[in-house]
Amino acid sequence: MSDAATRSAPKWETDAKDNLKAAIRKFQKPIADLVQRDVNEGDTRIFVNDFLRSALDYDQYADLTTEFAVRGEFADYGVRIEQQLVAFIEVKRAAQALNVRHLRQVETYAVKEGLEWVILTNGQVWQAYHVAAKTGQQVVTTLVFEVDLLSDEPPAKKVGKLFHLHRSALKRQTIAELWKQRAATSPSALSKILQSDAVLTAIRSEIWRASRYKPETGELRDALRSQVIRPELLLP
Repeated sequence: MSDAATRSAPKWETDAKDNLKAAIRKFQKPIADLVQRDVNEGDTRIFVNDFLRSALDYDQYADLTTEFAVRGEFADYGVRIEQQLVAFIEVKRAAQALNVRHLRQVETYAVKEGLEWVILTNGQVWQAYHVAAKTGQQVVTTLVFEVDLLSDEPPAKKVGKLFHLHRSALKRQTIAELWKQRAATSPSALSKILQSDAVLTAIRSEIWRASRYKPETGELRDALRSQVIRPELLLP
């Protein structure tokens, strides 16, 4: 086993995950009750505020700003780390399913403020998104992870994902590293790699070894584009 695999996690990470594990157990019954009662958005925000403080370790006075003003509109929460605005949180009522319209709302706030991270939640489900908005290009918003506090997913997996929203982790930008890993192996990234000259050359060699037939690079690329890669992932 490698040294990297056996190296223990730093204390701040262990403490954060231990706290999250206990908090998830603590908050499951309250959020289940709120969902069953179909409480309004205001009551859901009370729960979210408690979860942000108790589970994710945010100081409600130093780190969180409610009704954060964004050019005439208001995000439910602005999240600051050491006075630096890093994310917006949009809250919907507990029993309401999160949807694309809700995402577009908070995505707009992030673009206006130049933020990369947005969180969409109804208390039960927590979704973290990366927002990329380069000048002159279409905004690309991608789900990094989703956690349902009431799902049957193993607690360790819930903790492993929610950890990236913990104040200690967000301060160290672990979510950025997670995003890089996910982006590197996303369908669109793999599609580009499959169509690269280096990979096509290797595939041609393997086809030759297996069948004594070596297709032209263009022929092979056309086969991949028409038979293997989904149309929406094709290179322009």
